[in-house]
Amino acid sequence: MQQARQHSVKHRESTMPDPSMRASHEAFVAGSAMARHHGGVGEIVGAERRRGRGAGINPSGRYEPISRHVFDDGWQTVDELPPFATEVQVEKPRTIITRNQSPDISFDRSINPYRGCEHGCVYCFARPTHAYMGLSAGLDFEAKLFAKPGAARLLERELGKPGYKPRKIAMGTNTDPYQPIEKTWRVTREILEVLEAANHPVGIVTKSALVTRDIDILSRMAEKNLVKVALSVTTLDRRLSRAMEPRAATPALRLKTISDLTSAGIPVSVMVAPVIPALNDHEIERILDSARGAGACEAGFILLRLPLEVSPLFREWLLRHYPDRYRHVINLIRSMRDGKDYDSQWGTRMKGSGPYAWQVARRFEIAAKRLGFNKKKHRLDTDQFTPPLGEGHQLALL
Repeated sequence: MQQARQHSVKHRESTMPDPSMRASHEAFVAGSAMARHHGGVGEIVGAERRRGRGAGINPSGRYEPISRHVFDDGWQTVDELPPFATEVQVEKPRTIITRNQSPDISFDRSINPYRGCEHGCVYCFARPTHAYMGLSAGLDFEAKLFAKPGAARLLERELGKPGYKPRKIAMGTNTDPYQPIEKTWRVTREILEVLEAANHPVGIVTKSALVTRDIDILSRMAEKNLVKVALSVTTLDRRLSRAMEPRAATPALRLKTISDLTSAGIPVSVMVAPVIPALNDHEIERILDSARGAGACEAGFILLRLPLEVSPLFREWLLRHYPDRYRHVINLIRSMRDGKDYDSQWGTRMKGSGPYAWQVARRFEIAAKRLGFNKKKHRLDTDQFTPPLGEGHQLALL
């Protein structure tokens, strides 16, 4: 009886089957101080258990019929739970190129070598995708990862299909292709090897210094105008970066990465993303200035996005780290999203709307122009593409 009580878990059926209604409710609960004392969207995970992680809660996925809440029943067993360790499972997709038709995105296809991201950026808009795996957008997203070791083979097969028309493939659009587990799994490098062999253009977005490991491939592709890399620099404040994106490269290391890539002849752009009002928006000019000094030639920005489960996660994080700024930050976010935490309308979801959003955009434009960014857009070449000889093709005669 005592053993049963020591491992007690309370199950509560969801009373809000509609995902959008449930997400809005969770955001409201997480944003209140009562969430700290009564659980709200999920219990606050102890500091030792989530050490080195961004999220402070681990609510059940929005598609799950029940939500689970661990609570201390008086036997003091909660503290005995182990820390969240990184686990990697193999995912075997049928295809590796993801297509999209979003009118406000500059690419129509992308590749994601991994699902979930160990960087742990609390603001990551990709967190809700973990719900499709029956997992939480919170700590599960950072700790329970999926690798796709067969990605290179799938890519070679898809590029070799009759009628394939090459256009830039984007990498790093959902989760970072150079997150820490890439050191071991090397899925991203294998993909680049296939793309280089086929002379296929690729654009990479990352906040990791690990991208410099592949300078050998990237520099050769750059000579053929087949690659460009974008470094995401959220802040120059190391303390803020550590709290907000705990396992990503430090700001100084990201600037050095820009310099190293530029020195190797690889075109680099900087992404000031996300811009968070009253938290890092005052750094826009400094980030652009530093990135320009490091060699970046193009620049862009994206306002903070809080879709679905990201809203309660960010609100909880903000209460934990910057309680004095909580109301001000949230009010400014909602002023740029038509009174909501997030507005998914194409054309405004990246840049927001209203006076504050307009001010941020004008500041960025003025600084970028003054520093000489975006004078010429770097367009990658698709004319050199050579379809790979996939399985079943007869070898060419010598």
